[in-house]
Amino acid sequence: MTTIIRGGTVVNADRAFRADVLCHGDKIVAVGENLDAPAHAQVIDAGGQYVMPGGIDPHTHMQLPFMGSVTADDFFTGTAAGLAGGTTTIMDFVIPNPQQSLLEAYHTWRGWAQKSAGDYTFHVAVTWWDETVHADMGTLVREYGVNSFKHFMAYKNAIMANDEVLIKSFARALELGAIPTVHAENGELVFQLQQELLQKGITGPAAHPLSRPPAVEAEAANRAIAIANVMNTPVYIVHVSCAESLEAITRARAKGQRVYGEALAGHLVIDDSVYQSSDLEFAAAHVMSPPFRSKHHQTALWQGLQGGNLHTTATDHCTFCAEQKATGRDDFTKIPNGCGGVEDRMAVVWDAGVNTGRLTPSEFVRVTSANAAQIFNMYPRKGVVAVGADADLVVWDPEGTRTISAKTQFAKGGFNVFEGRTVRGIPSHTFAAGKLVFRRGELRAVEGAGRHVDRPAFSPFIGVANQRA
Repeated sequence: MTTIIRGGTVVNADRAFRADVLCHGDKIVAVGENLDAPAHAQVIDAGGQYVMPGGIDPHTHMQLPFMGSVTADDFFTGTAAGLAGGTTTIMDFVIPNPQQSLLEAYHTWRGWAQKSAGDYTFHVAVTWWDETVHADMGTLVREYGVNSFKHFMAYKNAIMANDEVLIKSFARALELGAIPTVHAENGELVFQLQQELLQKGITGPAAHPLSRPPAVEAEAANRAIAIANVMNTPVYIVHVSCAESLEAITRARAKGQRVYGEALAGHLVIDDSVYQSSDLEFAAAHVMSPPFRSKHHQTALWQGLQGGNLHTTATDHCTFCAEQKATGRDDFTKIPNGCGGVEDRMAVVWDAGVNTGRLTPSEFVRVTSANAAQIFNMYPRKGVVAVGADADLVVWDPEGTRTISAKTQFAKGGFNVFEGRTVRGIPSHTFAAGKLVFRRGELRAVEGAGRHVDRPAFSPFIGVANQRA
């Protein structure tokens, strides 16, 4: 299949320029003005629109078994929804059970992901430690294209990694040329606060943010950064939600430490008033960790993106239906944590970022694809419109509008945290591996069309050190 996208403005992280884009098979083969194309080529008119790299969501959970449930979106429905929103690659998480082999868990997730409609790759969580974990990390890096390992500092009595695990895993990642990532919340403090709230009879969703205040997140972020500094390894902090965590990242980066931060689209535009709703189903639907914060923290996160101390935008897409959330009706600690967003991230960040002047179009590309591609070693295969890159492209209509609703979304779960928000700036066309998979509201996703993306290791320390977002 040959496709030419004519008359648009190509937007990369470094510049924007008028050009046609010619794709053959799954690659971009030419970028320039007035390109010649074969007579049989599919022609897309991008006049008045932007042509950008397909989005990379660096944080999703498809088909995740969690807190006694399995998420509503599997790898097909989740990646298909992403394509409808302009996201062509997801980075999902393999989460082994305590004492489970990392390789065994990895193969399970790879099997589930065979049905993906868009490209995918994995972070692998380290939830426990012994010499087999040490060995499995090496195998994953050398043989399976994994170059990032996740550490949950929360979820006591389940998947929480203590300091010993963090130190040993960070050291091993450094040896292998992989980057550690962390979910920064002090699990011991969360557990203690949860028990105190339950003892006081505060059992509904309003208790969730009370059990996870900003100080709990900030302590863990500071600790992870300190450990990474001593171990001389970079570190990537997922879903930064509060000013205090951002301050920890900013301080470390000002001293030359390689710390990267991720913001969720939801945390950028939704505040903690959702937990005060008298509609308990509505409040429970917003239960995720870290929780939504006050508007003060939203302002800080935008400043982090603008100032370059937060580098990526993600969703933590983890959908549960109302029946699943209702299992915690009498105990907020049993509400499955997670919200959606893979379908809406690009439009929400454009509308709240570019339309308000907070971000330029090139900065938008930086925080929705290019930085993730560079930090996790997928660049320039991903994250750029250039010759030789994957033909993962989104034709973006800056004047197109859509009112977000669970009734019209492609994602599953029956709820949308952005419900009723009208966004200006939406995909008109999405291409994945050179194939037109979304066209003006029509989703053409194909089950199993997605490919696993191998991410080579960085040269130990030196390679990672050179990857500055």
